[in-house]
Order: sequence, then structure tokens, then C-alpha cells
Amino acid sequence: MYGDSAPGGGKAGQHFRARLQWMAAATALAAAAAGISSCTGPEQPETTGRPPISVEINQSRDQYGKQAVLLQLTNTTDEPLAVEEVRVSTPLFRGELRWQRDGAALELPPGQPKSLPVQLPAAECSDASAHAEETSASVLFTGPAHSETQELTLGADDPFGVLSRNNAELCLAASAGAVADIALDSSLDVAADSRTAVVRLVVIPKARVNGVAKTLLLDHIQGTTLLAEVPGHPWPAGISIEQGGPPVEWRLWIRPARCDPHAVAEDKVGTLLPLHVQADGREGQLKVAADALLRAQLYDFVTRSCAGE
Repeated sequence: MYGDSAPGGGKAGQHFRARLQWMAAATALAAAAAGISSCTGPEQPETTGRPPISVEINQSRDQYGKQAVLLQLTNTTDEPLAVEEVRVSTPLFRGELRWQRDGAALELPPGQPKSLPVQLPAAECSDASAHAEETSASVLFTGPAHSETQELTLGADDPFGVLSRNNAELCLAASAGAVADIALDSSLDVAADSRTAVVRLVVIPKARVNGVAKTLLLDHIQGTTLLAEVPGHPWPAGISIEQGGPPVEWRLWIRPARCDPHAVAEDKVGTLLPLHVQADGREGQLKVAADALLRAQLYDFVTRSCAGE
């Protein structure tokens, strides 16, 4: 009796076999899916989106006063690269900041930054809305096997606002220069005891344009890391200079601002005299540099004055 109703016979048997086949297929599909997941999941490379080279703008004391900055390049890969050219564009300047190889390409090891000095082009002073954040860089480089040259375009970081600061200073200098020529005379008068000296600040106003006189306000003069004001002999302050006015000369009494052994040996900006001025709606520091002759005399004065202490 039980033989007539065996699982392999009749419609019930057919349904049972079909169910077994469906379960086997489902099990195989699940196993295959698990196998694909276990093989491909962990081995998928992670994409960082990081360019092979990063570019950052900086400026050392050596470049300050020379209208130059540093392009700092870092190789973010695990292989050495060779850089042939770097061009940086920014709305703050009219031309590109450009470094180009002179002979062999620049070898850029993995993870090691290298700085390239470049001259600043003329500042863009007409567009007050220009922002350094829009700065971009183009780098020509080859890979470790010196393969075909590649061009990389990316943003250039300026974490210390070097481009904005230089733009502001150069545009202020241009506005002040439209009113008057300002310079330090090459001569230095040193007191008999070498404790103090006098340097001359010379101002020669420009001619008026169409009968309208532009003005320049000298708020005050600031000391440097090397030179300071002599008590009892205050430097000029709060003076208005006008186009078409007569030339003027101020005698600035100076003394050493410091006498440590490194004062002269490590000086980079001590002979750049900061004038706080206002001109054509701009305000800030106008750096007046001593020429080579005066600079040598100032270093000699500071050395002799400090030696006499």
C-alpha cells in the first residue's frame, strides 16, 4: 500500500523532484555570489583622488623684498618623478608665475618637498574682487621610467596668503609711486661714538595730472629687526604729501635694534624700512629698501655700535 504512494511516483513525486532541483539551484547561486564577494570585495583598490604632485605657495625671508616667492612641490606617489615645468596662474597677477628647467629636469623623490624660487609678475590692481583661492597650477612631469611627458592641472594652495599679501603691497607701492618717489639716500652719517647714525629719507613728489593733485599720507615709520628710533629724535608721522609739492628730506636718527651675534649675519629684512601710508584708497606698509652701498654702511654701523657696548 505504501509502495503506491512512493515519493518518486505520480504527481507528488514530480513536485518533490522539482523542489529539490530549485533548492539545489538556489544553493549554487548563493555559493557563487559568496565566492564573487569574497574574491573581489577586499581586493578593490581604494581611490583617493589625490594628484601625483601637490603645489603650495610660500615665501622665505630671502625672497621678501625681491618680489619673488617659492613654489613648493611634493611628490605624493611612491615613485620618483621628474618635473620639467611649473606654471601658476592667479587673478592677483597679470602674468604666470613660471619655473622651467634649465638643463636636467628636477628630480622629485616620493614625499620630499622641493621649493622653486620664481619672480612675481606685475600685480593686478584694478580688480578688487580677485581672490587667491582661484589660483591654479600646471605641472609638466615624467614618471619613474622617464616615460612620455604628462601635464597635470590642479589647484595651488596658498595657506599663508602669500599672493594676497604681495599683491596688496605691490599695489600700495604703485599707488604711492603715482604720488611721489620715495627712497633712502645712499649716505649714512655716523656719530663720533658710533652709538647713533642718521639716514636720510628723500621724497620727491610727482607732477599733477590734469590739475588734480593726488595725496599720500605718511602715518608713521616703523623700526626694523636691525634698526630702531633714537629716543629724543622722533621720526616723522602724520604728514601729507601731495603731487606737485616741493621735494622734502627727513633725517632719521637710528640705533641698533639688537646686538646679539646673529643680528647682522642672519639679517634678511633689517634694511627694508616700513612706512605706514595711505594712498588712493589703499593702506598698509610701504617697504623702502636701502641700496647696496647704504646696506653695507648700515651693517658696519650696527657691528661697530654693538661692539662698543
